[in-house]
Amino acid sequence: QSQLKESGGGSVQAGGSRNLACNAPGYTNIHYCLAWFRQPPGKEREPVAGIDTDGTPDYADSVKGRFTISQDNGKHLLFLQMNNLKPEDTAMYYCAATPSSSGDCSSVDCYPDGRCSTWGQGTQVTVSS
Repeated sequence: QSQLKESGGGSVQAGGSRNLACNAPGYTNIHYCLAWFRQPPGKEREPVAGIDTDGTPDYADSVKGRFTISQDNGKHLLFLQMNNLKPEDTAMYYCAATPSSSGDCSSVDCYPDGRCSTWGQGTQVTVSS
């Protein structure tokens, strides 16, 4: 399988927006569960959002109402639209994928547990106050 590659990171002021993209050729189909994670400076990696094979999203409480996960299967892309950013959103953001033979992402340990089979290299998002 090809690797995952994130883009769209950068610096933004609090209250601003960023749209992250993950190029995921071969991963945007019913057999893969996709998710976004982040690692703030000096902290452990944490889940941000996951999307089930039927398109159902799930979000960490800290980003609900501000972030939206989506995918474009035709273009093999996974997105994370981030609005109303806060300084505490500063982190390296990673996309991740793991196969699911049943298509049921609750049966695998990728999101929110973090035991995903494939990871991107990350894109840095820095939010200033």
